[in-house]
Amino acid sequence: MAFQNPRDRRMPNRPSDGTRTNEDIRISPIRLVKEDGEAVIIETSKALQMAKDAGLDLVEVSPNAKPPVCRIINYGKYKFEQLKKAKAAKAKQHVVKLKEIKMHPKTATNDYQYRIKQAGEFLQDGMKVKLIMQFRGREMAHMDYGKRLMEQAKIDLAPYGDLEMDSRVEGNTMLSIYGPKRGAGAAKKQDQAPKPVTEPKAAGEAST
Repeated sequence: MAFQNPRDRRMPNRPSDGTRTNEDIRISPIRLVKEDGEAVIIETSKALQMAKDAGLDLVEVSPNAKPPVCRIINYGKYKFEQLKKAKAAKAKQHVVKLKEIKMHPKTATNDYQYRIKQAGEFLQDGMKVKLIMQFRGREMAHMDYGKRLMEQAKIDLAPYGDLEMDSRVEGNTMLSIYGPKRGAGAAKKQDQAPKPVTEPKAAGEAST
C-alpha cells in the first residue's frame, strides 16, 4: 500500500470567515512576514510549501495590501486570539444605561423629591435619565403645572447631570433627557444622595 508524502498533501482550508488560508490564497507573489518580523516577497507556492513543512497554515492577514501580507501560523490559535481580543475590546466599551423617571402634574412634594433623588443617584452611577411627565385626561389642559415641575427638575438635577434634551411634548407626555457629568460614578461616595435645591409647589398651590 502506497503512502502519500505529507509534503505533497493538499492542506485543509478552514471554515470560511472571510480570511483566505492555504490554497485559497491564489494571488502571487505575497509578502510573507516571518516569526522574527522580517518581511520578504515570495511566490505563494513556495510559502505554502514552507507552511506544509512546518505543519502550520499560510494565512492572509492583510488582503488589501499590495502584495497581500501573509503569515505562517496556527490558524486555529490565530482565530482564538482574535476572538479573545474582540471580547476584551467589547468588555472595555462603556454602555450607558437609560433609566426612566415618571411623574404627574399633581405629584406631591415628597414624591417629587423621591424621584429627583432617584434620578440624581442614577446620574451619579453614570446612567442617563429620561424624565417623563405624564398627563391624564383633563390634565392636558393644564400642561403648565407639569412644565413647572420639569423646569424645577433642571435646577435640582444640575449638580448631578447635564441636560441633553430639553422638555418636549410627545402625545400626552412631556419628556427631557439628562446625561451623567464626566467622571460620574467614579467619585460617588457611599450612601451619598442628592437633595433638591428647593421644594416645588404642588399643582393645587399654583399662584393665581
